Amino acid sequence: MEGLIMAGQMLLGLSILVGLHEFGHFAAAKYFKIRVDKFYIFFDFLFPLPGVMNFALFKKKIGETEYGLGWFPLGGYVAIHGMIDETQDADSLAAEPQANEFRAKPAWQRLIVMLGGIIMNVITGIVIFSLLTFKYGESYLPASEARFGVVPSKLGKEIGFQQGDKIVKVNGRPFDDFSEVYSPEVILGSNAYYTVDRSGQLVDIPVPNNFMDRLADEGEQRFVQPLDPFRVDQVIPGSPAAKAGLQPEDQILKVGNTPIQFFPQLQEALLKNANTVEKPSLLVLFINWLRGVKPAPQPAEKITPLLVNRGGQNITLQVRVDEQGKIGFAPKSLLKFSNREYGLLQSVPVGAKQAFGVITTQAKAFAKIFRGEASFRKSVGGPIEIAQQYGGKWDWFRFWTLTGMLSMVLAFMNLLPIPALDGGHVVFLLYEMIAGRKPSDKFLENAQKVGMMLILGLMAFVLIINPLLKAFSS
Repeated sequence: MEGLIMAGQMLLGLSILVGLHEFGHFAAAKYFKIRVDKFYIFFDFLFPLPGVMNFALFKKKIGETEYGLGWFPLGGYVAIHGMIDETQDADSLAAEPQANEFRAKPAWQRLIVMLGGIIMNVITGIVIFSLLTFKYGESYLPASEARFGVVPSKLGKEIGFQQGDKIVKVNGRPFDDFSEVYSPEVILGSNAYYTVDRSGQLVDIPVPNNFMDRLADEGEQRFVQPLDPFRVDQVIPGSPAAKAGLQPEDQILKVGNTPIQFFPQLQEALLKNANTVEKPSLLVLFINWLRGVKPAPQPAEKITPLLVNRGGQNITLQVRVDEQGKIGFAPKSLLKFSNREYGLLQSVPVGAKQAFGVITTQAKAFAKIFRGEASFRKSVGGPIEIAQQYGGKWDWFRFWTLTGMLSMVLAFMNLLPIPALDGGHVVFLLYEMIAGRKPSDKFLENAQKVGMMLILGLMAFVLIINPLLKAFSS
């Protein structure tokens, strides 16, 4: 039943986001009097191969546009007349352009049409986060609740923080909201400093003038975090934690022989017990099999005992910690958070900030992958991972929060300058507007084919290869 709820939430979320994204293109095209031949939620063909397994679950033609629901639930499209995309190529556009075709319109109009989907996803994300803020308010941690002190990152230690420091003042004044510790006034200010209570003694910690640059260089957002006692909130199905029998509301007391009170202590202990044995890839095993080379015996995986308290009874579980020091659960902090209430108009800037924060996080994640600081294989997830994020219980707050995040992620991904994505079309249109001439239809067709091959390869990796690699290594 949980699996059906996960799948149902994922399909509903994707249907909303894909429908709104394609409606952005559709509405902009209609506004500029461009003919739209098809408007489909999900694909009625094996994307991106039109004509392969081509059928729709539902379709109806209204006016000049055919509206439909495809069978392949990982996208959607609008077929804009006179545009080289996955639905038509340059050969189908050999005749002179008609007034209602995409290619007959000025470059600035075509640019707005291509940005329509991205703009709609950004608006959707802002609306979702704004309405969530209006309905539920904004949760924050009062500074007084960080009573156990903080745990510093490597950079936090470098500027003088120690584990257990209790921050009592920022720039010489008391503060109410712990998030003020990260305020631009301190990070970007001159002669800024923190005052901490260290074992009963007040100590000032100056903030270096180049602190912002150092945060960016290290890719950090939180150089100190409150020490927080915790319990298990949600266990990800199929994860090492789930396989070991960890359950919601469990309190983790020990990892191996290391006592655990706070979540940062758990993270550190799990990293020390991470499995570092690298298994050969499926490709290497296949090549060795062809060569008749028997696989070398692999060391046994490291299994770590986990002492948990469940309903007043201590239980020892045996868990495999993955290479990143994770076992697959979400913690629930036992610190007491407070809530701010907002009016409808007040909620909009707060929601916008949360929405664009998702894009900032995505950009930082991509930067880490390109710098080689994060694994691409471990950073991407397919439909199974998305469904697991929605969870096996229908929680509307969680559903809309994740859907809002996915809307902003979809906007970011579509803006990437890859042919066949909206961002690729935007790049060519900007070139046309700057250079005063557009690329040839043949060039656009070939670029489209390259983009399709990239997307096909990415889809094959996300949907087939990566799940197999994960299954093999689990």
